[in-house]
Amino acid sequence: MRSKIHLSEHFTYGKLLRFTLPSIVMNIFSSLYIIVDGYFVANYVGKTEFAAVSLIMPVLNILGTTGYMFGVGGSALIAKKLGEKDREQADRLFSLIVLVSFCLGAFLMVSGFIFMPQVTSMLGANGTLLKDSVLYGRIFILALPAWILVYEFQLFFVTAEKPGLGLVVTVCAGLSNIAFDALFIIGFHWGLAGAAAASALSQIVGGVFPLIYFSRKNNSLLKLVKPVWDGRSLIKSMTNGSSEFMAEAAASFVGIIYNVQLLRYAGENGVIIYGLLMYVSLILSAIFVGYSNGIGPVFSYHYGARDHSELRNLRKKSLVLIGITSASMFVISEVIARPYSALFLRGSATLLPDAVHAFRIVSFAYLFTGMAIFGSAFFTALNNGQVSALISFLRTFVFELGAVLLLPTLFGQDGIWYSVVFAELMSAVAGVVFMAALQKKYKY
Repeated sequence: MRSKIHLSEHFTYGKLLRFTLPSIVMNIFSSLYIIVDGYFVANYVGKTEFAAVSLIMPVLNILGTTGYMFGVGGSALIAKKLGEKDREQADRLFSLIVLVSFCLGAFLMVSGFIFMPQVTSMLGANGTLLKDSVLYGRIFILALPAWILVYEFQLFFVTAEKPGLGLVVTVCAGLSNIAFDALFIIGFHWGLAGAAAASALSQIVGGVFPLIYFSRKNNSLLKLVKPVWDGRSLIKSMTNGSSEFMAEAAASFVGIIYNVQLLRYAGENGVIIYGLLMYVSLILSAIFVGYSNGIGPVFSYHYGARDHSELRNLRKKSLVLIGITSASMFVISEVIARPYSALFLRGSATLLPDAVHAFRIVSFAYLFTGMAIFGSAFFTALNNGQVSALISFLRTFVFELGAVLLLPTLFGQDGIWYSVVFAELMSAVAGVVFMAALQKKYKY
């Protein structure tokens, strides 16, 4: 039986892969929450309903990734406390973050439910598309507090040295989503409402179990205790994780702009194709996000312990792994372009050539996505939220948003696909520049 890997160890390639694999798989299964709905809706409900899911999901994701902010920023600070051997303060901060994020989720749930029609209308939807988007969004958002907990517990399981248990929870939630989708859509014929209910229930499964586990006596590094208000640490956690929240939220915001532009240049069919591309992007990006999340607490621990030699080792090996994975993803995405698109377009075969064409262009972005994601996460792990936030800001609001607004005027619909590649390339360059500029400061 393989021994448990501790944050304090020296990491070889093998240990890095073993330690981060649960986090990677967790993120992949989290992405399946959205993808499974899309598959069932596209093949068993209808084309317009599939467009509705693709249209409203970026809005819902902005709200859900609030948990990502608390999870990434909080885990970095908590891991630093563990590196300083202050477990009591780590537990108190952990408990405070869980409580505050849940309360914020409840507030956002009520607000989002009330204003869902207005938000959807602002996206450019009307008629049946508007009605379907509101229906899906209002049902899904009822599980928002649990979804926020799902996001942050993925990070906290890693910090608690229990990535395997986090993987089990996420897999169970993902499988429950598949089962509920099949039951509600195929079995009960609930259509779009069934798809939304299935996703909502799966979020509850993934959010409640960790609460039970950490509330009881356990053998992890963390435990839920009576929280003590610590505004400074809470704000530090939020600001430190703001870069990752900005990356996720801004990506969703840019996704909204993509949909607006596609409705303008290609109509409902363009939104459908973009939905297909974003589904595969969720899976491939989840690998990089999962690795960055998994390795983040290790960077934070050794930074807190002032082990500069291990920081250098971790950075070097991470860059090698990311480079190999990026090249592999590009090849895989080119190979699966047609069969993947056909899987979702069985009832809309006329869209297949346009979908494959878009897929071939966007595939080039995966050569740079890993570095773009890791660059931001790396500085978050070093508790430098400012640089991390700047990289995320450049990636979305400067490179991607600028490109998606400008390039379609030059290249039409293809300009929308080119903008994805341009943004990832420039973000990767920004990450490399900041790493080189701050190497002496952090001694990595």
